[in-house]
Amino acid sequence: MAHEHLSDVRNYLLDLQERLCTGLAAADGKAAFKEDSWQREEGGGGRSRVIEEGAVFEKGGVNFSHVHGAQLPPSATAARPELAGRSFHAVGVSWVLHPENPNVPTSHGNVRFFIAEKQGEAPVWWFGGGFDLTPYYPVFEDVVHWHRVAKAACAPFGDEVYPRYKTWCDEYFYLKHREETRGVGGLFFDDLNEGSFDDCFAFQRAVGDSFLDAYVPIVERRRRDAWGEKERDFQLYRRGRYVEFNLVWDRGTLFGLQSGGRTESILMSMPPLARWEYAFTPLAGSREAKLHEYLVPRDWLAEATQSGKA
Repeated sequence: MAHEHLSDVRNYLLDLQERLCTGLAAADGKAAFKEDSWQREEGGGGRSRVIEEGAVFEKGGVNFSHVHGAQLPPSATAARPELAGRSFHAVGVSWVLHPENPNVPTSHGNVRFFIAEKQGEAPVWWFGGGFDLTPYYPVFEDVVHWHRVAKAACAPFGDEVYPRYKTWCDEYFYLKHREETRGVGGLFFDDLNEGSFDDCFAFQRAVGDSFLDAYVPIVERRRRDAWGEKERDFQLYRRGRYVEFNLVWDRGTLFGLQSGGRTESILMSMPPLARWEYAFTPLAGSREAKLHEYLVPRDWLAEATQSGKA
């Protein structure tokens, strides 16, 4: 594969980072993103941008990274022996938003590209990414909006794409030790190299470009909803689940650490505050108890149609 393809992806991702930061800072209305560029000794580097103590976002980050090297470490090639002995480039943008108001959901997303090459052999490449929503006090209409935008992003690529990647998201962002999903899902795809490079790249762009349309309207709806100490305590407790997933199950976190990525940027996804409580059970019938109904895979768009809220 010609390296101009890698250059095209890199340029798109740098532009996406700019647009995400501009849109999210405008939605916050108070804080700005601070930039921190870094270099990786083994090859590559990145541009981390963090927003803190804003009117909406207690902490958030939109990170660009492009790391490369002569070969991947054995820990990263154990499950993919075809990558052994190949040089590689991994380029991506990842983002996570932790609002202060417990009524505003946390959200995460990323889009990425990986290519590994070896003289005399065809390159191995794929795209991956997606976005997901983690509410603490979920609102059905917000979840439906989120999935409508996700489905619309997938629609030009075939009717089967949204159900496939929606299901993959439900299955990937699942805390097996808690027997619950991390949130209400969205889209997740990985190892995407079916068809042409151009088709796969177009899908990655459709996903990345749709995030602000999916998330910002929910922020605007919920940012002024009242909250107090009880809601804050529950939010911090549920943030603990977010930490558990990222440290126990998330493949992206593991790959980043194994491949020598910048630890500060990789762990940027962690919330600024979280708490754990032994054997906590919310009061039956409370808003906190209602969250459990949302932490299972559901066909949100079919439910909206059936309820007349489509």
